[in-house]
Amino acid sequence: MGLITGLLTLPLAPVRGVVWVAERVAEAAEQKFYDPAPVEEALKALERDLVAGRIDEATFEQHEEELLDRLDEIRRYWASRGR
Repeated sequence: MGLITGLLTLPLAPVRGVVWVAERVAEAAEQKFYDPAPVEEALKALERDLVAGRIDEATFEQHEEELLDRLDEIRRYWASRGR
């Protein structure tokens, strides 16, 4: 950035700072939303509940399908991001 450009865009510095912070917050939220660990843990807990007799087979299958769909969504997301 040249001297003249730097001086002319100086009033925009606070806006650029706010935009940078907003981008970092969005990235952190995205990382948390697409983290497969909580879904995998929920699947394990669901299986424990089935084995312990706290839920029936129909409930297990319904929740398992929802969790597996979410896990597929997460994996597609990361695959599209190159990870």
